[in-house]
Amino acid sequence: MNRLTILGTTLLTFFLFTVISLFSLASHADAATKKKYSKKRTTSTSKVVVLGKFNDISKVKRVLRSTEYPAPAKVQAVSGPRKKSNTSLVDNSRIGKLISARSAIILDGRSGRTLYAKNADNPRQPASTIKILTGMIALKSLSGSEQVAVSRWAADQPRSKVDLNPKKHYQANDLINAVLLASANDASVALAEKIAGSEPSFARMMTEKAREWGAKNTVCKTASGLTAKGQASTARDLAVMFRHFMQDPAFASRMKQVKVKTSYGSLLRNHNKALWQVEGTQGGKTGFTNAARQTYVGKFKRGDQEIVIAVMGCETMWADVKKLVQHGFSLQDRLTAAAPSSTIAVHEIVAQSTP
Repeated sequence: MNRLTILGTTLLTFFLFTVISLFSLASHADAATKKKYSKKRTTSTSKVVVLGKFNDISKVKRVLRSTEYPAPAKVQAVSGPRKKSNTSLVDNSRIGKLISARSAIILDGRSGRTLYAKNADNPRQPASTIKILTGMIALKSLSGSEQVAVSRWAADQPRSKVDLNPKKHYQANDLINAVLLASANDASVALAEKIAGSEPSFARMMTEKAREWGAKNTVCKTASGLTAKGQASTARDLAVMFRHFMQDPAFASRMKQVKVKTSYGSLLRNHNKALWQVEGTQGGKTGFTNAARQTYVGKFKRGDQEIVIAVMGCETMWADVKKLVQHGFSLQDRLTAAAPSSTIAVHEIVAQSTP
């Protein structure tokens, strides 16, 4: 029994020693693991930055720049020349869709170069815009103080008119102003009869003078522009003539007047609303008949830039005029900014339309 007791005690002691040894090794391993994990966690959390004041991220920026990761490459912004504030973003090929005019043109006021055209050579009834031709011929044919009689035919013309009295005579200067500013039909016919003897004769003179002054597709049948069979002009012809006429000081000075008092006491008001609605307006002539719809030709100047525009067959004429003026000066800005050898293509819209 003593031997068995000794053996059992020995085995128990060995078992207890083994268990204690294994537990000790496990404890050391766990401690090492915890130490390693604690070190790693400490290393990781050392990069945490307190932002500090609200919206102040300067500390974060400094830490990011000091980390082992490379900062992202800076992207260089690419931009073209700085555009002027009044530069239109409308492409030259799209402006035609933004206007109601069936025919339109923009000319460079100095060179006469075409900047934009939409059906510019399509013949249409010109309405009262043709009075620029009547007024210019009268300026070249009559002295301002010359007396003009008024026939019954002239006095009976439909409006617009200045109600001329066939029993009276009027100064040519007053009648020319009435034609160019107030778009007076009666004054147009009175001047025509004074100069050529009859309105049909004067209309033939108008057609010949239009050819001389660069309008190749204009045929006149009346001095006033009232609808007549066979009468026609084009947006290009109107613009070409008006550009030429505005180089004459006597013509240009009249076109800028908002209102003028006649020698006999009446006040003539200019129909050209662009004078007080559109910056840089130098002068212009409006027109309207049912056949022609709204028509207009005018000159505009801003700084050293000049343009002449003409529109025919409009339903929203003043809106069209403003868009075309803005577009025209935008094109001028692009031409100015471009190299001397650069050119801007003229977008010409050509379509068939009835006069």
